[in-house]
Amino acid sequence: MAAQTQTVLPSYLWGRWWTPEDPQRITEVADASTGEIVARVSTDGIDIASAVEYGRTVGQRSLGELTIHERALKLKELAHHLTEHKQELYDLSYATGATLKDHFFDVDGGIGTLFTFSSKGRRELPNAHVIVDGAVEQLSKDGSFLGEHIYTRMPGVAVQINAFNFPVWGFLEKFAPAFLAGMPTVVKPATPTGYVTEACVRLMVESGILPEGSLQLVSGSARDLLDHLDYRDHVAFTGSAGTARSLRNHDNVVNGGVRFTAETDSLNAAILGPDATPDTPEFEAFVKAVFVEITAKAGQKCTAIRRVIVPQERVEDVVAAVAQRVQQRVVIGDPRTEGVTMGALASKEQQAEVRKAVERLVAAGGTVRLGGPDASVGGADTEAGAFFPVTVLSFDDPETPEVHFVEAFGPVTSVLGYTDVDDAVRLAALGGGSLVATVCTNDGATAARFTAGIGSHHGRVHFLNRQDARTSTGHGSPMPHLVHGGPGRAGGGEELGGVRGVKHYMQRTAIQGPPDILTAVTGVWHRGAAANTVTREAVENGTGEHPFRKSLETLRIGDQFASELRTVTLEDITEFAERTGDTFYAHTDEEAATANPFFPRRVAHGYLLVSWAAGLFVEPAPGPVLANYGLENLRFITPVTYDDAIRVTLTAKQITPRVTDEYGEVRWDAILHNQHDEIVATYDVLTLVAKTWPVA
Repeated sequence: MAAQTQTVLPSYLWGRWWTPEDPQRITEVADASTGEIVARVSTDGIDIASAVEYGRTVGQRSLGELTIHERALKLKELAHHLTEHKQELYDLSYATGATLKDHFFDVDGGIGTLFTFSSKGRRELPNAHVIVDGAVEQLSKDGSFLGEHIYTRMPGVAVQINAFNFPVWGFLEKFAPAFLAGMPTVVKPATPTGYVTEACVRLMVESGILPEGSLQLVSGSARDLLDHLDYRDHVAFTGSAGTARSLRNHDNVVNGGVRFTAETDSLNAAILGPDATPDTPEFEAFVKAVFVEITAKAGQKCTAIRRVIVPQERVEDVVAAVAQRVQQRVVIGDPRTEGVTMGALASKEQQAEVRKAVERLVAAGGTVRLGGPDASVGGADTEAGAFFPVTVLSFDDPETPEVHFVEAFGPVTSVLGYTDVDDAVRLAALGGGSLVATVCTNDGATAARFTAGIGSHHGRVHFLNRQDARTSTGHGSPMPHLVHGGPGRAGGGEELGGVRGVKHYMQRTAIQGPPDILTAVTGVWHRGAAANTVTREAVENGTGEHPFRKSLETLRIGDQFASELRTVTLEDITEFAERTGDTFYAHTDEEAATANPFFPRRVAHGYLLVSWAAGLFVEPAPGPVLANYGLENLRFITPVTYDDAIRVTLTAKQITPRVTDEYGEVRWDAILHNQHDEIVATYDVLTLVAKTWPVA
């Protein structure tokens, strides 16, 4: 896939590709290694207002026609399509200075994020349009007035303003949760590498998988973008803290209700525990982690290790070990050249910025221990290409303000010595809030002290030792399962985080009303709502159909089975204790059980009652209920002694058909009462039920 070199890089808006007719302001983007022009960028005359409106109308409508599971499956289809074409993205990404290993972080990481959100969406969210959040609150004594919380998708557009360092992953890690939530995306990538994002968007559009209006692309400047947003919209920004402050101060954010989250500058730290001496596996793992974070993407990662905090007596050991590893393994040059292990910075402008930052650190008291702004980079052409040497600094005064404030966004790190754990915690906190810190220790007590000390200053704490050195995904690799973000200087936002990330693009609303209304709104049956009840007698005489005889074609929320009573005898309790080995005194010792303040005398095992409940509601013949795969939320409320009786009421609570399978999940509300109509136990029964029966 060739970069656009003659024509202006197109945007994708209103369901079509667009370029300005007669652009007057054009930015030329150069190959990071050779200086050759690879793209021309302009958005002169772009109509951002209509793009936003197109997303709010067409995009919202097309995504709203799909359930969460249907959107999740489209993410999987997109991931497969991009996997088939990822070599095209690799070939283009070389021009950004990225090596093949860097492609794995960016391209493969982005595709993997699509796969993960697809999987979590289908496993952890309902096949519906509404997500229930938390338990029902009883707001009246008789149960006629209830309250609970739900999530519904926001009615605007999800705007992405992305950084230059990850043109694919940075785009897809925001797109995936927004799409799953049902919110259309407008992505505005950084100009220096936006041509790679354009290629990724083009592949997605050409796949035919995207619902109409669900994705738009602005290739270039969009200075008035926030002018057209309001409380319906969400902005996710990645970039400098200065730009984030400017955007946060926009009137539509301050007064118009635009939701704004940011992931910005971060002076991330790696901390070597006092127990990690040079002869331990932890020391080797620590040096490797620092090396990877200095050199991956030429250090252009928001999660890169900028401060290496080690015991004072280990400073020289760490500096020497890192320098040795760099000298042995780093070859700087054009990443398309065989043998090159680290490419260029993304642009000449970025090269100048990194040089300026390093010079500022040196002027503040930093000692160059490796590299430096004037060091050579082998045979790489630093005039044509944006190359910069791997640079390690040390500071005699670890409290030097600049080392905790100035970020050289390249292959640069500083080594600082600490006296004890409290001192290390204090130094880490001087970063003013960070995305991630690695703590390398094999001592649990030390790890706990660091967690208590630095946890609130970081969005993520990564523990590294001999147990996970081989399996850890690394300090600088945000995983889609966990939140990515951090407090303070890091921006104060959160991204990713599995289902948490999806909910960033949804509105949580408290709803109140009677059980029937809440059932209709949520698609989840609430106790007290209407139910279609059958008894064992009705099933046996043919006047009613047991819910377990219904496939998903005919089963409905509120279908209910009510059993007869079954009396518990002392022999039942004794036999269950003997056969299971559960001879806890409350079931076997009359005197001790009677002395217990919770029990009237010897009582039935809770699991005996649950087993009996299954026997009371089960329909034994082969039918559409294919399997019982567990129960949840089990609570024992009223003890049952011998001569008491129990009955069970089982109600179809939630039905979740699987889009790709011939069955779905059914959650049943189970409630046990005694002969006095007191609640004995409550829980949810989980089953797999065929869509049709007999199975076609």
